[in-house]
Amino acid sequence: MTHPTDLSTRDAGPAPIDRRRLLGGVAAGAALALLPGRVEAQAAPPALPAAGSPFSDATVPDLARALGNRPFVAQTANDVPDALKNLPREAYEAIRIRPEALIWGGEPHGFAVEPLPRGFYFTDRVALFLVEDGVVRPVVYDRSHYDAGTEAGAAALPEAGREPGFSGLRIRARFGERHQDFAVFQGACFYRLVGQGQEFGVDGRALMLRPADPRGEEFPRWRALFVERPKTPDGPLVIHALLDSDSLAAALRLELRPGETSTAAITATLVTRKAVDHLGLSGMQAPFLFGPHDRRGADDARAAVYAAGGLQIRNGGGEAIWRPVRNPETLQISGFLDNRPQGFGLTQRDRSFTTFEDDGRHWERCPSLWVEPGEATGAAEAGAEGLWGEGAVTLLEIPSDSEVNENVIAYWRPKAALPAGQEVRIAYRQNWGREPASASPQGSPLARVTSTRSGRGTANPRRLFLVDFTGDGLFTAEGALVPVETVLIAGPGRIVEGATRWIAHPETRTVRVAFELDPGSERACELRLALKTEGRQITETWLYRWTP
Repeated sequence: MTHPTDLSTRDAGPAPIDRRRLLGGVAAGAALALLPGRVEAQAAPPALPAAGSPFSDATVPDLARALGNRPFVAQTANDVPDALKNLPREAYEAIRIRPEALIWGGEPHGFAVEPLPRGFYFTDRVALFLVEDGVVRPVVYDRSHYDAGTEAGAAALPEAGREPGFSGLRIRARFGERHQDFAVFQGACFYRLVGQGQEFGVDGRALMLRPADPRGEEFPRWRALFVERPKTPDGPLVIHALLDSDSLAAALRLELRPGETSTAAITATLVTRKAVDHLGLSGMQAPFLFGPHDRRGADDARAAVYAAGGLQIRNGGGEAIWRPVRNPETLQISGFLDNRPQGFGLTQRDRSFTTFEDDGRHWERCPSLWVEPGEATGAAEAGAEGLWGEGAVTLLEIPSDSEVNENVIAYWRPKAALPAGQEVRIAYRQNWGREPASASPQGSPLARVTSTRSGRGTANPRRLFLVDFTGDGLFTAEGALVPVETVLIAGPGRIVEGATRWIAHPETRTVRVAFELDPGSERACELRLALKTEGRQITETWLYRWTP
């Protein structure tokens, strides 16, 4: 079997696109192979749309069905030029498209697309397409569109006729009167967005399969990205993504809107080749090196280093939960059982530079990522509802000695397994930016956890905890503390009697709860804390896992 010219390349800019050049090397009506490499004819992957083919919302789900109903064919990265593959991170990241070559740059809708060449450890080949006027246009590589940034990059970028293929794309968007980087899709099935004035932090993952599982994790990967040209100046940017993995194929439709809080409305169609019993939906990950309650091994002049300070959950019963995250000595896996969760996410609540004192990396500008499950639609509605029904918000905390490691991972794990040969459709919405109001129950002015600190207690092995709750509901109009009841539970371990106290700070509407934990000989203790008044909870529920 032969393979036509691969299309993982690019073209375009603010000037009109040269259609003859864009379609160069691709015969009209010819199908473009999805995956390069030697495979048996009976295992050949389905073809991607040919240049000029009509495109609709059904195109990529149809591709996922065709792909999922055939045996899995792994990609090969052997065709990445060594000079690109061996580039240091700094040299690879210095390669940027020239402003005048940005796809759709300067158009009224305010979005511009930058195809990203393969290189460094981004070796997966991702086919890139534009969708304009309802038809497919493959993106074509042109060396002259790139500013290499360094001598190493200039030597590594191939000239015409030796295209390196693309690893993903970066998107710029207009925020008010200003343009900034808005989204990146690159690496396995990772992607990230930011809100206005923010810097990239937490990463999203389109799908997760068997994370931290003894059988080993399986990584779905982007195979093709179709980017629709926005039809109106204030319209969203829609990206259709095709993913593939040993156990399943999938199609995602992402409707992206930039703003102070940027949003992604996502519909996913999953087609299973094999039974899937450990699925992670709307996964996300962020670095947490050290912070006020966990400075283990931190010999660092900075005050803190993390892109997300905690896991936030609003469960199916409406309870608001805050779980500070840690950089533990050993892998920690926590599951928060639930039924029909209202939302969850990795949240960055600390917005002050003085929290971090990092001049090189402004962690206080990293976005939170908050996920809200949506309603299921389509033929697989019953199965989709089941995936957002019983299950658990799952948190992985992985030991790390570097801030480049995204060692805190959260995702929704459905209780229901997916059998082989099934198609399921799901929907959800992501909010990237400051903590959204929807993260707290509507009409309930719960006090939030604003600080967690920990240190040595009055005697070994006791630990002292200081937990701050901030909110108007903690105080009367005159500034007096309302009658407070503390709900504080440890198991195993015990709370030291007589060591629990409240310290009220009316000027900041904050109550600090100080208590001591005596873990005894235990190696892990689960803590739960909330404040009530007259039997009514007036704070979030603070959860914490202590380990040595």
